[in-house]
Amino acid sequence: MAAPTSSAASTLAPFAHPKTLAAAAMVAAPAKVGAAMPSLDFDTAVFNKEKVSLAGHEEYIVRGGRNLFPLLPEAFKGVKQIGVIGWGSQGPAQAQNLRDSLVEAKSDIVVKIGLRKGSKSFEEARGAGFTEENGTLGDIWETVSGSDLVLLLISDSAQADNYEKIFSHMKPNSILGLSHGFLLGHLQSHGLDFPKNISVVAVCPKGMGPSVRRLYVQGKEVNGAGINASFAVHQDVDGRATDVALGWSVALGSPFTFATTLEQEYKSDIFGERGILLGAVHGIVEALFRRYTEQGMDEELAYKSTVEGITGIISKTISKKGMLEVYNSLSEEGKKEFNKAYSASFYPCMDILYECYEDVASGSEIRSVVLAGRRFYDKEGLPAFPMGKIDQTRMWKVGEKVRSTRPDGDLGPLHPFTAGVYVALMMAQIEVLRKKGHSYSEIINESVIESVDSLNPFMHARGVAFMVDNCSTTARLGSRKWAPRFDYILTQQAFVTVDKDEPINQDLISNFMSDPVHGAIEVCAELRPTVDISVTADADFVRPELRQSRELVFDGWTFMDCNVCVRLAV
Repeated sequence: MAAPTSSAASTLAPFAHPKTLAAAAMVAAPAKVGAAMPSLDFDTAVFNKEKVSLAGHEEYIVRGGRNLFPLLPEAFKGVKQIGVIGWGSQGPAQAQNLRDSLVEAKSDIVVKIGLRKGSKSFEEARGAGFTEENGTLGDIWETVSGSDLVLLLISDSAQADNYEKIFSHMKPNSILGLSHGFLLGHLQSHGLDFPKNISVVAVCPKGMGPSVRRLYVQGKEVNGAGINASFAVHQDVDGRATDVALGWSVALGSPFTFATTLEQEYKSDIFGERGILLGAVHGIVEALFRRYTEQGMDEELAYKSTVEGITGIISKTISKKGMLEVYNSLSEEGKKEFNKAYSASFYPCMDILYECYEDVASGSEIRSVVLAGRRFYDKEGLPAFPMGKIDQTRMWKVGEKVRSTRPDGDLGPLHPFTAGVYVALMMAQIEVLRKKGHSYSEIINESVIESVDSLNPFMHARGVAFMVDNCSTTARLGSRKWAPRFDYILTQQAFVTVDKDEPINQDLISNFMSDPVHGAIEVCAELRPTVDISVTADADFVRPELRQSRELVFDGWTFMDCNVCVRLAV
């Protein structure tokens, strides 16, 4: 983007809109803007570590595959029981994948589900083959106390309310496994940390739980291609933590595992799902649908030009060939329209994204999630307020009609204005994460791969609720909270700028064309696995409340997170 000229606001240069530099000079500069990307090297005694280069930055990965399953007993040395606590988005998928991988490895490690007494999830777990009779299903506290590796996969707000009791039940020298760094953020906001007598690791699959299971099952045909994951070692009391974490990731079916820190993970992840992964894309399509219909476009064509185009042809093009190919696919007139939309949308999107990131980093968004979870129940004389539906408006009813007559394999139209807005959002999110010091693998995952490969296909199949509500409680809450913010700012600022025919910011367009992130995305594209997912609504990988009897298939779609670059630990 263009370099600001105001020295008074130079510390805000990475994010400052040219029109707001004077105002920016009046506020304190944010911390760590332009921070250096961290070094994320690690040592493993069990698996092979590889070095890759992304936009000139060296990072390290471990390739997965079913051929590595015989190494799992060595990676899990000292682990006799893995307790999987919770049966929400990630719990069912991870428990079944771990169990199946360990059976294939001829390991006698027990995978046991721990649930609170009276939980309705007992029946679901039994249906997946976990039973009290064979010692693989039981009470949460008994499971925590008896496990050497405790995978804490309950909701984030439940973790915040129960962590003290969980810690007190864990064995000394046992390992706490997380699939999200939320709990660390919660502890930090209270000046606390994990107990010093346990190891703390994270493995964060780059996709919602249902996709983790689905792609693991489909990946049996191609040596385990499934959902990639990041991993982190936050605390290691006996030197086993790295290989246990990598073994966990390999057992989940991750084709590639890349390193992060627990803090960087929760900041990028909570932020990402409120941004382009869920919240922002919801806000974008609502704003664009309303704009197009107000301009006289037919409702069905407006839906196709927004939701169908973004989740179809735009996502597939970005997934396989990158963002530049979206632009290059347009006619000369289409490129002009793209440029107008991109130029007008970039800074308004960054405005909300910047705010969102700092709300996450400061702990404000984490507190919001915890408090929202408590409002799900009656308290203080006030009624319960569970999450409401998000797909009941006219737009989404039109979407049902469009999908009912959609030909197999139809990816929707490539509307240049829609493409410009969407790509501007994507690039703005990349820039915020880059200036906040995240690694390119994490940046691309949280801004590109997870969006186009892991989430948008669900919205293409059955609309926004099918995408959002197959995710975690934290993701669902964040999407509902932030989607209206993107809708509002695009309507009030970006679209008004276009309608006034204000000049295009050519520096933004030039910087988009030459951004080094495109080369990093190319590396991911060269390494991408080839498994396609069929999104079957009544399959066991979909949340029970979202199942339907008819099969919905997104033909030809590679539904996964690309290689090195790839979470949702949604």
